[in-house]
Amino acid sequence: MKKNLSKYLPAVAVFVCAGIIFTGGYFIGNRNIDKISQVASPQLANTESSTTEKVDFSPFWKAWSILDTNFVGASSTDKNTDQEKVWGAIEGLAASYGDPYTTFFPPEDLKTFEDDIQGNFEGVGIEIDVKDGILTVVSPLKGTPADKAGMRAKDKIIKIDNKSTQGMSSQEATKLIRGPKGKEVVFTVIRDGAEKQIKVIRDVIDIPIVITTKRDDGVFIIQITSFSANSADKFRDALREFVNLKSDKLILDVRGNPGGYLEASVDIASWFLPASAVVVSEDFGNKNKPAEVFKSKGYDIFTDNLKMVMLVDGGSASASEILAGALKEHKVATLVGEKTFGKGSVQELIPLTDDSSIKVTIAHWLTPNGVSLSKNGVDPDVVVKMTEADRLEKKDPQLNKAVEILLSR
Repeated sequence: MKKNLSKYLPAVAVFVCAGIIFTGGYFIGNRNIDKISQVASPQLANTESSTTEKVDFSPFWKAWSILDTNFVGASSTDKNTDQEKVWGAIEGLAASYGDPYTTFFPPEDLKTFEDDIQGNFEGVGIEIDVKDGILTVVSPLKGTPADKAGMRAKDKIIKIDNKSTQGMSSQEATKLIRGPKGKEVVFTVIRDGAEKQIKVIRDVIDIPIVITTKRDDGVFIIQITSFSANSADKFRDALREFVNLKSDKLILDVRGNPGGYLEASVDIASWFLPASAVVVSEDFGNKNKPAEVFKSKGYDIFTDNLKMVMLVDGGSASASEILAGALKEHKVATLVGEKTFGKGSVQELIPLTDDSSIKVTIAHWLTPNGVSLSKNGVDPDVVVKMTEADRLEKKDPQLNKAVEILLSR
């Protein structure tokens, strides 16, 4: 993975597949930014910050000296290197911003991140995020150990192997969840106000990207499980299959899709929108930068005869929400299911040293109509709940409703 770029839609959270770090999500965006952060040296203490505020670094160096001189570990082997102390200080600085998506990746964590986004690893197959201060399941990947064990989107994880997750970051949780194939990890979750334990056996996680299904009634289903670097190509192949069927009934399923590359969501939207249509805009808040607008590439190969329904749920996040918001507001697709996750912030991975990086929230996504995805998520046009009983009985009322809508047109 190149280290000079990386804007991505934290595919919300961390895929601890376990874990994927989609970031969010989770996947790193492929728009090259070529930004490298400037790191002040200790000698630059008391220099002016970007807000002209004078900063006194002397307490930091005094604390360093006190700890270095006086700290005694539990054993003679409990000694941190000076470099590890620096990493810890940077982690604390990133955490001071109070944003769960702004984090520091020291060398070991960065290596884990880079390995995970390749899409094949050992874990349980869930994406996690810190939401309202609580470690939360964004989505289990379909067919993974977590999915089969019964973990669900919006489960609040309060313990991992009896270790409390209070105050725990997604990265810290990922380290606990990761492990070799065949080993068990026990989650204590809160679901619908009730506490329950879920035991999951780790396995090798291989993420499918696009899955197609042709129904006898002429309805064609394209399921996108993540917006990875090659999702756009996979989607194009699936769309060609749909076009060759000469069908006009399409279901686009992004339920449980935590997001990924911005470019993939824009490219997929471009098959259904004219070149002038806004897909999403990037709002930089009070950084005195104008919003950046991303428009359809204008493939727009379908006529008004296309009938399309898009399936969404609480596990649809980030790039999924960008696509859903664009197709809904441009009145291309009818959204069926449940309100999406609400992951609308943009992260950029900026190199700090050759083997470490800082992931920083730099902006927020707005739908074509200017709605903040972070604050609102995307509401479906037709609300259809999926109950635990439905899952146990292998029923899919959301899909059934989508098919009903298409066949009635």
